[in-house]
Amino acid sequence: MKIGIVLYSNDAETVWNAFRFANYSLSEGDSVSVFLLGKGVEAQTVSTKDFDIKSKMEDFSSSGGKIYACGTCLTLRHSEGSKLCPVSTLSDLYDIIKKSEKILTF
Repeated sequence: MKIGIVLYSNDAETVWNAFRFANYSLSEGDSVSVFLLGKGVEAQTVSTKDFDIKSKMEDFSSSGGKIYACGTCLTLRHSEGSKLCPVSTLSDLYDIIKKSEKILTF
């Protein structure tokens, strides 16, 4: 199955759970893409002692998952994309939605 996840939160527990689910879906053989939108582009920086988000994101990426970060949202936060979270556009989000069989939002 092709799963698209739109992550709009910078709450550590929410982000952690989104990537836990994304990793589980990959382990079940699904194709998963995560689009970071709005506050979601802060995902790499919201880890806490209880929620090691960066590790979950790295596991996701190294297992074949794709992460996209909204370029406009990054610019509004005076931030840049990274190798883990490349700068993307609404066209990329549209493509994820169009090609996915299921869309989840966190």
